[in-house]
Order: sequence, then structure tokens, then C-alpha cells
Amino acid sequence: MMFRSILYSLLVLAAVTRLGADTTQRSGDWDSVTVATVKTSIYVGSVTLTTGEFVRQGDNYTTTYEAKVWPWFFWSEHGSITITLPEAELLKLTKGQRAEFSGEARNQKNKPRHVTGYAEQTNPANGKIKVRIGVDDTELVFNSTYRFNNVVK
Repeated sequence: MMFRSILYSLLVLAAVTRLGADTTQRSGDWDSVTVATVKTSIYVGSVTLTTGEFVRQGDNYTTTYEAKVWPWFFWSEHGSITITLPEAELLKLTKGQRAEFSGEARNQKNKPRHVTGYAEQTNPANGKIKVRIGVDDTELVFNSTYRFNNVVK
């Protein structure tokens, strides 16, 4: 009877310890991010934004992009984009809070594009993202989804 009580107590203690364990993702677990291709409307046309896989280097995620403008193909461009997501903002994301970011893109002519936005988690590795890109006097707004790659469990 005493053995059964001790065993029961140990099982309860193990269950409580497991419930209290921190099971959230750590920001260091994410090496790269994939953002789905996205399209937005402009006056009498649209812009489709496709990015490569964003690779993390400290607080920065960097990749290439291609923006196709329809029907004005001559406005289309490609280049590189870097988004800065400080550790504090990335930790907010792991807790299910909105994380704000900023960054810069440079097109093939080395012309800068200002980037701002936010991400919201839907599960530990996926979420929604809103990106605003300043192009000359116009702000393009893109709503998409993201997926963190190389998540260590």
C-alpha cells in the first residue's frame, strides 16, 4: 500500500512538472523563413511579390525578391531585401504576440525601398504577415503567410 502511494505521488509530480514546462519555441530555433508569394492591387493593375527563403543573420533576415507589375511590365523589378526583427520582437512572436519589423530593399538599380510590417503567429512555426513597401510616393501593402524553417523541437 505504501509503495502504491509513493508511485502515485511520483506520477502526479511528473505530470505537474510536465504541465509547467516551458514548451514555447525559442527564437534561436529559427534559421530561415519562407513567405508565400503575394499579390496586391494598384490603380488599374496589380503587383505580385515573390521572395526567396529569408536567411537569418543575427537580427536580420535577408533574401532576394521579384516584383512583377501587370500590365506595366516595365515597372517590374528585382533585388534584395533585408528585414530587421530584433530579438525582443522575435520573442514576442514566440509568445503569440504581434512582432513589428522594419527593413530595406534595394532594386536592380540600387534604388532603396523602405519596408515595415508585422507578423502574428498562428502556431509555433507559421503565421500571418503584413508588409508595407515604400516605392517612390506609393506604399504597397501585402498580406501573406510565413513559415519558419529548420525549427528545432
